[in-house]
Amino acid sequence: MRDLLDASVWLPLSAPEHVHYLRARRYWDEESASELAFCRVTALALLRHLTNAKILGHAALDGGAAWRALETWLALPQITLLAEPPGLDELLAQWAGKLDLRAGQWTDAYLAAFAAASGCRLVAFDPDFHRYPGIEFLHLTA
Repeated sequence: MRDLLDASVWLPLSAPEHVHYLRARRYWDEESASELAFCRVTALALLRHLTNAKILGHAALDGGAAWRALETWLALPQITLLAEPPGLDELLAQWAGKLDLRAGQWTDAYLAAFAAASGCRLVAFDPDFHRYPGIEFLHLTA
């Protein structure tokens, strides 16, 4: 099985001064699957966070440096950028009604559906992913 990492994991792995760096690093060293994945949403979220001074303060990167950081991740042999899998929209449609998705829940639902449809384990610091039925989920706690 491959792991689809939420930006809440990619960011601390990319920023050693981040409060969750040690826990994310322990995941990387001891708990991760042999293959790790980005999807377009998690790649864009990492870029957004790496360039946000409200999140990283003085360690925030400029756009070019953030893009190079993403390219560095993607150059590693165990990391891939996945295309949208078949079945993703069907899962989102089911959950939209069953779970009454609203406002900020759509991106989480997308990531959960992406993980389920692509056969990945979703890895995140956010416990809210437990609400999505049928996904393999590893909740990292600080």
